[in-house]
Amino acid sequence: MAGAAGRKKRVGRYEVGRTIGQGTFAKVKFAVDADTGAAVAMKVLDKETILTHRMLHQIKREISIMKIVRHPNIVRLNEVLAGKTKIYIILELVTGGELFDKIARHGKLCENEARKYFQQLIDAIDYCHSKGVYHRDLKPENLLLDARGNLKVSDFGLSTLSQNGVGLLHTTCGTPNYVAPEVLGSNGYDGSAADVWSCGVILYVLMAGYLPFEENDLSSLYGKITAAQYSCPYWFSPAVNSLIQRILDPNPRTRITIEEIRADPWFKKNYVAIRRGEHEIVSLDDVQAVFDNIEDKYVSEELTHKDGGPLMMNAFEMITLSQGLDLSSLFDRQQEFVKRQTRFVSRKPAKTIVATIKVVAESMGLKVHSQNYKLRLEGTSSNRMSQFAVVLEVFEVAPSLFMVDVRKVAGDTLEYHRFYKNLCSKLDTVIWRPVEVSAKSTLLRTTTC
Repeated sequence: MAGAAGRKKRVGRYEVGRTIGQGTFAKVKFAVDADTGAAVAMKVLDKETILTHRMLHQIKREISIMKIVRHPNIVRLNEVLAGKTKIYIILELVTGGELFDKIARHGKLCENEARKYFQQLIDAIDYCHSKGVYHRDLKPENLLLDARGNLKVSDFGLSTLSQNGVGLLHTTCGTPNYVAPEVLGSNGYDGSAADVWSCGVILYVLMAGYLPFEENDLSSLYGKITAAQYSCPYWFSPAVNSLIQRILDPNPRTRITIEEIRADPWFKKNYVAIRRGEHEIVSLDDVQAVFDNIEDKYVSEELTHKDGGPLMMNAFEMITLSQGLDLSSLFDRQQEFVKRQTRFVSRKPAKTIVATIKVVAESMGLKVHSQNYKLRLEGTSSNRMSQFAVVLEVFEVAPSLFMVDVRKVAGDTLEYHRFYKNLCSKLDTVIWRPVEVSAKSTLLRTTTC
């Protein structure tokens, strides 16, 4: 059977598996350290793309910063490797998804849960600032949750380090709904105060389930941000109302500081102090080696068992993506909530699955690019203002049993939810759902409604 032997790729001592995330310039792969058996996330960057888009300095800065910041609430960067054509960033594997997805699934959080995440966020950002690091793109999409539900700050792509003699930052960056008003101006801004504002917007979103500043056009949005024109819903307690008001102060000089946030009675409730971060000597030698000799230094890259079939998914990956030992989430395509990364199972031949997806995607007006058992579907978002794109990849999980992994690459997440449900409704001929799993899922939905 085609694909029975599977394909395994190795990078150095790491055995590389499925893609678990994808962005404009990088992919994130599940990988296992063959020496220790530990699961990690491997971020893969193409050297030619980095050079073409003149991103060398930015990528080097991001990697260096992530090696400097060592804190329990920050995603850990272990090491950096260079291949002949790729750069591999080995990161801590965080399996609980994005905080954004939790909000999209459950709506607003209860006050105690929101406070816990906010406390962990402030701890992490305070530590960053103590190291002279300013994140500059704080938002729920960049906050991950580990298996125990603890927050992990990620994506330091827009972060910067303080420089001697340079008091204010001048680069306008960040996500519009979360950016501080002074960042939009031309007089420079303090990175610490700007991060605090973004933390305030995140706290509001956690407790309200929606943004404090939201408009259809940027001009109106920036007007509301500059004037701090927002209102808190009725269920906010007076204490959190007061704290948010002090954080979302449009004047950075009078805005509350992290030290003052820590002293706030609402923040201090049920606060569990943690170690500020690991005191260790961090070497940047591997970073220097990768970027100083980007054409020369490389680790071995091996692709074994080339037989043209879909990649095999091992048991470790199955358990990881299934959030424990309950595999029902692989088969239940009628879940009320659909994450940014979603999947379904089929007993049809892999080539039939790919061919059917192509036909359905084209009938939905999407442009299809395919290579082996991976497809990229592209179109425009419903507002016609941005690109919408998803990637689908077929994996063999058992003889004659295939899993199709679906990931959003570009576009609005809520729009992706609608797309995925529509796609599944048109793929009834290839999606397989065991009867017992279907019954269990129905029972669970009934008891939780």
